[in-house]
Amino acid sequence: MLDVILDTLLDFLKTLPFLFLTYLLLEFLEHKMGARTRAVLRGAGPFAPAVGGLLGAVPQCGFSAAAAGLYAGRVLTLGTLFAVFLSTSDEMLIIVLSNVTEGTFAPWSVLRILGGKVVIGILCGTLIDAGVRLCGRFRRGEEPHTHEEEMHAHIGKLCAHDHCGCEGGIFRSALRHTLEIGGFLLLVTFALNTVVHFVGQDVLADFLRGRGALSCLLSALVGLIPNCAASVVVTELYLAGALSVGALYAGLLTGAGVGILVLCRANRPWWHNLLIIVSLWGIGALFGSLIDLCGFEWLGLKFR
Repeated sequence: MLDVILDTLLDFLKTLPFLFLTYLLLEFLEHKMGARTRAVLRGAGPFAPAVGGLLGAVPQCGFSAAAAGLYAGRVLTLGTLFAVFLSTSDEMLIIVLSNVTEGTFAPWSVLRILGGKVVIGILCGTLIDAGVRLCGRFRRGEEPHTHEEEMHAHIGKLCAHDHCGCEGGIFRSALRHTLEIGGFLLLVTFALNTVVHFVGQDVLADFLRGRGALSCLLSALVGLIPNCAASVVVTELYLAGALSVGALYAGLLTGAGVGILVLCRANRPWWHNLLIIVSLWGIGALFGSLIDLCGFEWLGLKFR
């Protein structure tokens, strides 16, 4: 249990700065920044998913947590959120890099996996944003409401949900939001780490191993678990030859880490979050199946 507690605290401390900076930005946008600057920041246009996809590739799941918080305030678009979630890399990169340093794989093959996730994230994010804009035109017969109006309304809803009157300045308000969301993350992460500790990663491995055509669907489902054990199991099974390249991508594409927890806690309504999670699973399973079906073995790791 000591290991569980230490792992939980470590995960919590790594995420906390990202949460605080996220809510500090939201408070600043709400109370200090001018209308034109807010609109420019919010309206990054078709380049927003590309930036999100590149940031998500950084081996730190705190970016997915930050993206979820910013999306809850509608600072980020839905497509940008998906781009970050799909490209997020955490423990997978560490495991693969350890094999590279031991001379098992060519170093450039690691970039192939990261690049594949980034490309898929940017592609899906761009298509999702285009679809949202198109649906807005059909629904209203005109361009959607301004980004600034939508963002201002959703940041206000965040404050109302957390009973935050924003007295005492933006730092105190941001700290209050951070502790509220952070406490939720701490409890859920501890529960997940405890389950993984007592149940064991072998159970997840047995769940995925030898499933044939279903492996992509199941791997994408395991990847949704907001715990590093999910990406560890998927990666190690692939390295052991028990999973296909497609199943590897399916599990890694849906592995958004604690970002899913922050989304569920901060974003409303709840069915919106459920739709995002189901869509994330569907995208991961779809691209994993396509990779296997088309025989894109070169997207995996290349042995020396």
